[in-house]
This record gives sequence, structure tokens and C-alpha cells, in this order.
Amino acid sequence: MSTLRVVLDPMLAPGGRYTEALTRALIATAPPGSDVAGMVAASTEDEYERIAFRLPGLVELHKSVLALRELRAAWQRGVTGSARGMVHATDLLAPLRRHDRSRAPGTQTVVTIRDARPWTGAEALPSGDAAWQRAMGRRAERFADAVVVPSHAVAERLADALQLGDRIRVIAGASISDPLPVDAEARAERMGLPPRYIAVEDLADERIARVGDALPIIVLGMTASAGGETVGAGSDGPRRVDVSDPCDLAVALGRAAVFAAPDLRDGLGMGVLQALHLGVPVVHAASAEITELTAEAGVSASAEELPEAIRAVLDDPALRQRLSVQGRDRAKAFSWRDSAEKVWQLHADL
Repeated sequence: MSTLRVVLDPMLAPGGRYTEALTRALIATAPPGSDVAGMVAASTEDEYERIAFRLPGLVELHKSVLALRELRAAWQRGVTGSARGMVHATDLLAPLRRHDRSRAPGTQTVVTIRDARPWTGAEALPSGDAAWQRAMGRRAERFADAVVVPSHAVAERLADALQLGDRIRVIAGASISDPLPVDAEARAERMGLPPRYIAVEDLADERIARVGDALPIIVLGMTASAGGETVGAGSDGPRRVDVSDPCDLAVALGRAAVFAAPDLRDGLGMGVLQALHLGVPVVHAASAEITELTAEAGVSASAEELPEAIRAVLDDPALRQRLSVQGRDRAKAFSWRDSAEKVWQLHADL
């Protein structure tokens, strides 16, 4: 039996749905004679139970004696302990060390670099986080057997920062929004959603906030602490709504008139893919990463023109309908099953 060990710590962090969705698909698509185990830093019993509940089919959960902070520091220094075998990491947290696959073909480590910003735009990230990612990127450059990236655009941006050669494999994610639940109206009322609004993942770009005179702006908060707080000055400013529950996310995003994407927060484009899947018109900045996801299914605009592009979509029902149809069609190009099968094939190739 060949076991793929997946590092699950990102699943316990805000925005960890990529790790959860991919691991669930890896379990479902495991080839004959293969199975999936998990690896996680020392955590609470509630967190272990959450993993077991959310990922039925894991054959084992390897629990480190180190808490996440200590594990990050240890793996950055190359102290990997008993981490052996076939390992897949959904970000740069991985037990990277020197090894020889020709002598131990079952020993391999694949990491995921979701975003090139630690190398190309580190000023947009917390300094400590960017420095850690760059340090782990250097370890991946030396020791990773392969590096998964979500898009060709990310791969191209990394080419000048890291010498990875032919070890890069582009494997996209997919939508993680559930269908609209039967209690959608009750959830919308509980979240205080207005009848019509613009949805956005964050307000890092102040230009989006300036469209607030056209429709209310709802910021989709991925953690329970997001609450219903107002973002910015005044009680009428953009409001952040907790969508940590996948059903709440489906309701809050699916009812939006437009989804605005001024940037990709982590390179994965999960919000964009979710909006396409739900048929919500997407207006986005003209970045290579987002355009690769939307193709012709979104409206692309320069940063300066983004507010006017949003207004144009809001004012044109026919355009919104066309974008909705094209978005649903485009979303069909992405599936977790396809992503998982490509990951299994990658490890088989190694």
C-alpha cells in the first residue's frame, strides 16, 4: 500500500478550504493500492475531531509533538524529525530535506506555492509572513521534488525568483461554494444582506469603496470574527459579513449583483471561481492571474477603470445575463476531481 501524506495545517487556518477540498478529492480518487493520511501540528482535540469529521477516509492522522509555530520554525531550519514517505503540502509548510529518490523512490516531497507576491510584491503582505515564505521557497528550490502552482501566470512570475526548472506543475483549484441551501432566505436575513449589493473579498483597493454610492458593498469575511462590522468611516460604509460557513458563503455570494475582484488575495482565485460557479457577474482587475481564470467570462479593466466597469455591468441587465451564463460555463473547466487526479499523476511520475 502506498500512502500519500498531506500536510493539513492550512485547513485549520482562515481560508483553509483549498486544503480541505483538495484532500477530500485526493481520498476519493486514490488509485488502487494507495490511500491518504494526514499530517498536522500539535492541535486541540476539537481540531483533530474537525479534521476527522471533514475528511472521512483518512487512514491515519500523524500528530506532531510541536505546535504550529514551533513546527514552522523547525521545518524552516530543516529539522523534519520522522516526516518521511510521500508528502504533499498545499502551501510551503513542508518537511523539506535532502533525499535521494533513486535510492528511496517512495520518499518525495511536493509543495504548493499559491502566490508569487512574497517575491514580486512583498509590501502587500505582513513582513514576517513574506520572509518565512521566501525562506521556505529557498528550501523548496533546493529540496522539493516538484512545486505545484495554481496558474501559468504564477509560474511565470516565479521563474525569475526561484530556480525550479521543470519541477513546476500547474494544477488549478476549483469552486468551493455549496449550492444555495434551502434556508437561503433565513440566512440572508440573519446576515443582514440588502436586496442588491456588490460583493468583494476585501477592500485593499480603495477604488472599490468609491462604488458604494451605486450599491451597498458587502465584504466577504472568511473568519467568524468578521461579524457584521462596518469597514471604513461612517455607518453606511462597506460592511464585512462572516461567511466562514460554506452555506453562508453560497448565499452571500450567490445573491450579489456583481462580484468585484481588484486582486487575488492568495493567487488561488477561489472567490473568482466561486462567483463564476454561481453565475455571479465578475468584474476584475486586468491581472494575468485573474484573466487566466475567467478567460472571456468576466469583465477586465485597469485599476483606474474598475469602478466604471462595475457601474457599467450594474446598469446593463443583458450584459449581466451574458456574464452569468458564460461564468457557469467557464467554471465547468475546473473541478476538484481533475485537480486531485493531476496530483496523483504528479506523484506517480516522480
